[in-house]
Amino acid sequence: MANHEFATDPSEAKDRNFVTALARGLDVLRCFRANESALTNTDFSERTGLPKATVSRLTHTLCELDYLVVDPRTGTYRLGAGVLQLGFGVLTSMEIGDRAGEEMKALRDGPNSYITVAIGEPYRLDVVYVCTKRSREDVALQMRVGSRLPLFDSAIGRAIMVGMDDVMRERSFAIAAQTDPELEARGRASYAAAVTEFAEKGFCSSYGDWRPDVNGIAVPVFSPNGSIVYGLNIGGPAFHVKKKQLETVYAKRLIKAAEAISIRY
Repeated sequence: MANHEFATDPSEAKDRNFVTALARGLDVLRCFRANESALTNTDFSERTGLPKATVSRLTHTLCELDYLVVDPRTGTYRLGAGVLQLGFGVLTSMEIGDRAGEEMKALRDGPNSYITVAIGEPYRLDVVYVCTKRSREDVALQMRVGSRLPLFDSAIGRAIMVGMDDVMRERSFAIAAQTDPELEARGRASYAAAVTEFAEKGFCSSYGDWRPDVNGIAVPVFSPNGSIVYGLNIGGPAFHVKKKQLETVYAKRLIKAAEAISIRY
């Protein structure tokens, strides 16, 4: 089965109020990955699973609306100013970053100068960083606002899954199942392990699961009405950030910080 990682969830299209054409246009915009500046209609077609003729109409429309810019010489497209305007609108509305800044800085400025702190929000099968406090060292995780981590394999993703309600969590598993049944199975296993760990320790961990050279622990953070769940993560290069220190020195600080952020938020 083809892996159309940016395709719309088929279950969404069954909603009578769901606008499929709009969803397909957004699927095209989501095709850009980190460090990719230009894509072709063939790239869009392969990643969304849409026919090339459909993709051509979508990219033409997105260019007309300034969400894409086409290079006629190469036939490639890059993101336009319209997307940037949307991004600024999202970033300016993210009050949690402002409210969490003090607590995040305190965690980052703790005894280990290699620690990076971040808050992330779930998006499909990823966690997107919405606020970061980078390590005080030059050798640090290259993670910034907008960076993505896998929901099932990262500490922050596992913490978010623990904090999700059943509907949100099952939706994530459904998206995984559409991508690859084995991915769904892995996600459910990861969640089950995360629930056990969170019950025992009060946090979720990833020691080399996401990347072999990265260790991290995370906890969920909630909006006042519980409708939004974020993850608060601390971690760093495995050579400098050890499991023992994370669990004996930083875990209590992390849990207290999450409680404070949830109250302020």
